[in-house]
Amino acid sequence: MHRLFARSKSLLFLAILAVALPAQVSLKSGVHPEDMDTSCQPCTDFWRYVNGGWLDRNPIPARASSWGPGSVLRDANRERMKTILDAAANLPTAQRNERQANDSRKMGDFYASCLATDAINARGLAPIQPDFSKIAAIKSAKDLAPLLAFYQRMAIPSHSPNNSVVVGPFRIISSTDPKDSTHVIARIVERDGAGGNNTSIFSLPDRDYFFKDDAKSQQIRDEFLKYVAKMLTLAGEKPEEAEAHAHTVLAFETSIAESVMNNAERRDPDKTYHPMDLAGLKQLAPNFDWPTFLHDVGIPEGTPVNVAEPELLKKVNQQLTSAPPEDWKTWLKWRVLKVSAPYLPKTIADEEFHFTSTVLSGITEQQPRWQTCSEVVDRDFSDALGQAYVAKYFPPEAKRRMAELVENLRASMKDEIENSEWMQTETKINALRKLEALKVKIGYPDRWRDYSDLKFDRATYFENIRAAWQHNQRYQYSKIGKPANRTDWNMTPPTVNAYSSPGQVEVVFPAGILQPPYFDLTSDDAANYGAIGAVIGHEIGHQFDDSGSKYDSEGALKNWWNAEDRKKFDTRTSCVVNEFNSIDVGNGLRHNGRLVLGEALGDLGGLETAYNAYHRSLKGKFQPDVLDGFTGDQRFFIAFAKVWGTQARPEADRLQVTTNPHPIAKYRANATLQNMPEFHKAFNCKRGDQMVRPPEQQCKLW
Repeated sequence: MHRLFARSKSLLFLAILAVALPAQVSLKSGVHPEDMDTSCQPCTDFWRYVNGGWLDRNPIPARASSWGPGSVLRDANRERMKTILDAAANLPTAQRNERQANDSRKMGDFYASCLATDAINARGLAPIQPDFSKIAAIKSAKDLAPLLAFYQRMAIPSHSPNNSVVVGPFRIISSTDPKDSTHVIARIVERDGAGGNNTSIFSLPDRDYFFKDDAKSQQIRDEFLKYVAKMLTLAGEKPEEAEAHAHTVLAFETSIAESVMNNAERRDPDKTYHPMDLAGLKQLAPNFDWPTFLHDVGIPEGTPVNVAEPELLKKVNQQLTSAPPEDWKTWLKWRVLKVSAPYLPKTIADEEFHFTSTVLSGITEQQPRWQTCSEVVDRDFSDALGQAYVAKYFPPEAKRRMAELVENLRASMKDEIENSEWMQTETKINALRKLEALKVKIGYPDRWRDYSDLKFDRATYFENIRAAWQHNQRYQYSKIGKPANRTDWNMTPPTVNAYSSPGQVEVVFPAGILQPPYFDLTSDDAANYGAIGAVIGHEIGHQFDDSGSKYDSEGALKNWWNAEDRKKFDTRTSCVVNEFNSIDVGNGLRHNGRLVLGEALGDLGGLETAYNAYHRSLKGKFQPDVLDGFTGDQRFFIAFAKVWGTQARPEADRLQVTTNPHPIAKYRANATLQNMPEFHKAFNCKRGDQMVRPPEQQCKLW
């Protein structure tokens, strides 16, 4: 699954595009001079030229790692969720007992339990003492299978249902079979996706954090040891014991990390497809009790399991004999403490915040509690809150107009494929078949989840959290061995983001992003196509990026290219890899071109498609040539760069460059535009200007 943005680091700026406006309407340009820095030349640094004024007036708040116009949109959505949740938490007694108010009552109870910090603090670590007892009872490696199965059944979702943190050395999820997307099988992973969400089996953001030997990486590992020791001390261990256990945790995870692929390698779906049966699992890890584990998790007997990284299971098998039970017990106790920390008393939660947010991302201030609680309900009780959200804030007209825009972008991309000079007829036919098959989901799911068997108690926040996790896992595991359910979403309706799923052959735009301020019905088409059009083109483009292009029109991992065309495609994409490898982003950091390739291709292809769609839309339609001193093409590119007007802390940039498949916002604007002759013409940029890549090095997909 490809998102436009990493979760909570940068945001998708989309909204609703209006259909043709009549000539008599006074159109806005979409340009805000006060947000610009006209002392910076557009051909030198277009990102700064468009956004400098806004960035100077809006420094990053202490509670955030980055800040841009999309951050403002996210905060506005949180306020909307708060309105719903406050009302639910304060339902009159009579209404709380009404059957039709059941989900609202549960939502209010869950939210209220999160806000009850005095009660959370008073309970101390009592909620996880049973976990510590279970772990302390481990006598040998044979005892691990049922315990790890217990924790698999309540993995912590991270906005995407299958993108989760788990207590254990691997994660088992439900997933469509890459070779047959009509059926759901089990999948064993280190993390779901190419990274960027810190949702894996490790306590550091990525496997490379264990091995890099530069000063900053060494410092982070030193801070990690302090963090683990402090947390274990707060959990009752003596300081000297906790310090020794911290080194055990780091050594244990380092050993496991040696076996996993890096984020760039994991982007290739061919490298993560290894279906096998129980015998295959036993061959990879004979020291692990697979029958007990799979039975306790609830995986139907005989269901194929796709092992994304066989080397990981081999390493786990080795650790079962080489690492003594005491080391396993120390690590499992630590993992329970870490994944539970945000839902425990303030002393524990604060330590977790310090390392995860301050050390890794530079955030020095926690967000208001109500924001945290609204995010928890959105994540763990998503369809209940989502249904209330769209009823209040998402008019049906928005869905209709968004669908019209997507179809316009689809038609524009069809033209690009048909007119491509490097693709042969057979490949074009297959590409067009996939484009035609692409499903578009807008606003919210067609079917809402049933929460009738889920109960919350205002007095027990931690138990509420675990009840929600277990409910979600039962639902996800219930899909295994059955035909694929095409109605579920991997984002919640209020989310300010979007995604593309090549395996499902779909693009998805939640209601949360389909609103101002990034679209204005009174702005002209140039601004709307430059902003929302480019991003919708981005999501469609993911179906044809380096990873998505390996899936056919039915979502199957199947080569539909002839050999010559695939070679040409790889040559064109290598241009983007080389471009991002060469960009110095400061502080000694560079993007990994292979890691960011998919997102960079989405930006480049999406902008080209949106530009062509914009010019198609001008035929027979009134459009002013100049508004507020800018031509239509200039307004188009200004709107595009405004989408990426986000600045980040140095710590956040380092985290993003190291772990995230999304490039830093500034370079999503500038590096993309450096390849576009249409932009160079619009602003009269010449060869030698910083915003102009030499023509022989300019990248172009179609």
